[in-house]
Amino acid sequence: MSDSIINSAIAYVEKTFYNNADGHDTGHAMRVYANAVKLAGYYPDCDAEIVALSALLHDVDDHKLFKTENNANARSFLEGQNISAAKIEQICSIINEVSFSKNRGRRPESIEGKIVQDADRLDAIGAVGIARTFAYGGKNGRSLEDSLQHFYDKLLLLKDEMNTEEARRLAIVRHEYIEGFVEEYKAETDLS
Repeated sequence: MSDSIINSAIAYVEKTFYNNADGHDTGHAMRVYANAVKLAGYYPDCDAEIVALSALLHDVDDHKLFKTENNANARSFLEGQNISAAKIEQICSIINEVSFSKNRGRRPESIEGKIVQDADRLDAIGAVGIARTFAYGGKNGRSLEDSLQHFYDKLLLLKDEMNTEEARRLAIVRHEYIEGFVEEYKAETDLS
């Protein structure tokens, strides 16, 4: 794995998400990257560079944030790094498999895709997932109750949709944390 390409990707992500505070930011990209690298360690046959770049770039064309087509931002960055066309296609394919809303019920075909999808989903649950949900909700004018609905629509479903054994193990603890939060929220907001 080329450290210079990874460092360039990190710098690109920092520039792309500068001043973004809705939970789809540099911190999120770096946590997904860290999760993906950790998960990749359990699968020595996977291409670690593909995993790392896919994880770092997975949101640079997110439809909630950018009006790009065909992974234009990711492609532009990767082409500037002299990455082969075949690798660019593989990375863009993985990026396209990450989104929960666009891939509901579908699993990535490659181990690299499974790892990156799991890494992103792990960052959507647990304490960080709770914080990200309310950060995104606040930036987009959602009430607390509307943001809480997102737990039922997505977050509480993710534990059972993990692809890898290690991600499933990590998801259990984070899922239980969310369940506890939801119960406490309900108790604190019960006005009866």
